[in-house]
Amino acid sequence: MSQSLGRALQILVSLGEGDRSLDQLATELDVHKTTVLRLLRTMEAERFVRRDEAHRYRLGSRLFALADASREQHVVRDVAAPHLRKLNQRTGQTVHLAAYENGQVIYIDKLDSVQSVRMYSQVGVPAALHCTAVGKVLLAAQPKRQREALLTTIEYHQFTPNTITGPDQLRDELDKVRAQGWSHDRAEHESFINCIGAPITERSGRVVGAVSISVPDVLLNYDQVLELLPDLLATTAAIGNDYH
Repeated sequence: MSQSLGRALQILVSLGEGDRSLDQLATELDVHKTTVLRLLRTMEAERFVRRDEAHRYRLGSRLFALADASREQHVVRDVAAPHLRKLNQRTGQTVHLAAYENGQVIYIDKLDSVQSVRMYSQVGVPAALHCTAVGKVLLAAQPKRQREALLTTIEYHQFTPNTITGPDQLRDELDKVRAQGWSHDRAEHESFINCIGAPITERSGRVVGAVSISVPDVLLNYDQVLELLPDLLATTAAIGNDYH
């Protein structure tokens, strides 16, 4: 671990015990005040710490947002786990669980296909918003203002000839996703893989995650993948009903 990162983490641990002055933090870290101040300024700019009127430091709002995201991801993953296993066993195909976090869609669980073919996706890694089934589903679920802001900042990397390459095309696609309640990735991210995805909607109507089924075209063609849609929608509905 780098020395600066180690010290920044020490600062967060200290502030988790209570507010501190610059002098107190320098003493606890056993370094000069200028070193601590340099770290604090960076952490304050990123909202990991905040300074009050008495020039004492406290934990910042960014940490609370991350804590909420972490808690929700753990809840979704735990609730979804038995349902994902059943879907994986019933279809025999790769199943993903993803969640939206700070403008990104992150894979938080993955069950591999029973076939020998393996997907390159990894838990903890972001999914492309514009060309994956879970990315489109969770982007479509965001409030309009937030969604429009993201449409202008996405890097529309063209992974395959089928990849969406601009905001107007993606906006139209998201309208379809919201209308039909599910999305697809028809060889848009990887030229030999088709996916379908659907949102997990808890009882209040809030979308808390998304599930997808991904299948190489050597196993099933696109139309055959669509035949798995009832199983997918039944799974996301069951997860949503169990989510508290």
